Order: sequence, then C-alpha cells, then structure tokens
Amino acid sequence: MIQLGKTISTISFLSLLASTACFTSAVAQEDASLFPPNAEPGKCYAKVLIPTKYKTVKEEVIKHEAFEKIVIIPAQWGSEEKKVIVRAATEKLEIIPATFKTVEEKVEIVTPSVKVETIKPVFSSVEEKIIDKPERTIWKKGSGLLDQVEGTTGDIMCLINEPATYKTIKKQVLKTPATVKKTDIPGKYKIIKKQVVDKPAEVIKIPVPAKYVTVKVKKLLAPAQVNHVKIPAERQTITKRVKQSAEKMSWRPVLCETNMTRNVIRQIQKALLDTGFDPGPIDGSIGGGTLKALDRFQTKNKLARGGITYETLKALNITI
Repeated sequence: MIQLGKTISTISFLSLLASTACFTSAVAQEDASLFPPNAEPGKCYAKVLIPTKYKTVKEEVIKHEAFEKIVIIPAQWGSEEKKVIVRAATEKLEIIPATFKTVEEKVEIVTPSVKVETIKPVFSSVEEKIIDKPERTIWKKGSGLLDQVEGTTGDIMCLINEPATYKTIKKQVLKTPATVKKTDIPGKYKIIKKQVVDKPAEVIKIPVPAKYVTVKVKKLLAPAQVNHVKIPAERQTITKRVKQSAEKMSWRPVLCETNMTRNVIRQIQKALLDTGFDPGPIDGSIGGGTLKALDRFQTKNKLARGGITYETLKALNITI
C-alpha cells in the first residue's frame, strides 16, 4: 500500500468521501443493512447519492381534435357607370366697385385760442408813524414826605401816567393791483381737395349651374357566402422523459488508500480541468477545490455523488 502522507492527513480523505469504508473478509460477515452487500476484501465502499434516472419514450398524442373550419367566400363585385353631382348649383357674387369724385373742403389747421398775459402789481414806499410803547400807568417812589403811611416806613409811592412813545417806519403799499390781459388769436384755415364716394359699391348675384360627371361605381354581383368544412382530428408522436427510479443512497466501490496515489489524483485533477471544472493546482493533493470540482462534474453528468466512484473515473476516461 502506498502512503499518501501529507495529502491524506490534510484533507481527512476518509471523512470527506461521505462514509467511505475499507472492509476485510471479517467485516463482510456483519449485519448487511449497515454495510455494503457482497463486499470484497481489500476494496473500499462509500454510500453515495444516486440521482434520479429517466428514460426517453415516444408517445402518440392528439395534436388537435376534430373541428369545423369556416370558409368565407367573398362577395363578387362588378362595376357600372353612374352620373354623380360634383358641384351643386350655386350663386356667384360679383362686386361692382364704388365710384369717387373730388371735392374741396375748408379745414382748420390752427385752432382759435386766447392768449392770457399777467400784469404784475405796482408797489410804492411810504413812511408811517407807529406806537413804540403804548401809554401805561405805573407806580413810582415819591420824594418829600408829606404824610406817613400808618406810621410804618415813611415810604411814598405815586401812581402816574406814562405817555406812549412813537417811531417812524417805511413800508411797501400796493399802488396798482395785478391784472390779467386776454388777447384773442384767430384760427387758420386752408382749402383741401379730397375723394368722396360718388356711387357706393354694390353686390350682384350670378347663378352658377350644377356640375355632373360620369363615374364607374362598384356593384354587388353575388353576396359573400360562409361554408362549414369539417377537419378531422390529427395525431402526432412526441418524445418525453419518463422517471425510471427516484433519487436514493446506495453503496458503491470507490478509490481508497490501496489505489489512491498522487499520480491518480493528478490524473483526476487534470481530467476535471480539461472538462471545464477547475480543481485548483494540479498538485496530487485532494483539497477542497478538487472535491468541489468533482461534485459539480458528478451533478452535471447525473453521476452518483459522495465519493470518487469508478463510474466517475470512467466518465473522466481514467483507468486505474
């Protein structure tokens, strides 16, 4: 037996192959429900998932049931000549234009108006005497004691009239008030010539007869018909997939340490890569990338999954 060394110990090969087991002749004598039937000494077996199997069968089916087809025979048409009106009788309106004559007319070019002039007022300077201080009565102390007042102070107070004082001022007085002078300005006129209507325009009606043309029109010769045609049923042969067996778990011989060498693993990795399933480095070691690529290959090709079965090796064209 060839030891795989680091390859087997790194990936725990026996646990990743989904219950792979090596059996001897003594194991074959155990309970058959727990172990592979008819196991051979020196071989390894694994309980793998067998995909659902189908087979292709042909079956005759009805393409369509019998039915009744409706065939419409279109109407038949001919033609005939017919006189039709293209323009109804109408009246034509003709306008006779107005005539004009030249006349003279006096027109105002300057409107009569009134010119208003304001004459300023005239003032003169005059002198006027005005009161500066008005006449008033005031108290003044008297002199020369004539009599004492109740024998107290001996002061004398005299009530006297103080005459008014005057001053002369100059001021402007209106000599001639302001006045308004109005002057009439006559209007201006001129004689012009202009066109006036001599005879107004008028409208006269002229009858216009109707217009006809001869055209060809469609004429129904035979009406449309509906025929009922019976169409028999039609059958056809189809191909379909029929399920033969359901998905199940089953024991299958798989590679074990007896024949699992680095060279075999490299063959498996290279075959997977060649078929489009990248296992990672081609290094002779079964890693996670190799097992994932192997599972995808088995799933796509509907092979048993869960171990490196001889069925899988045959699909990869690998001979041990």
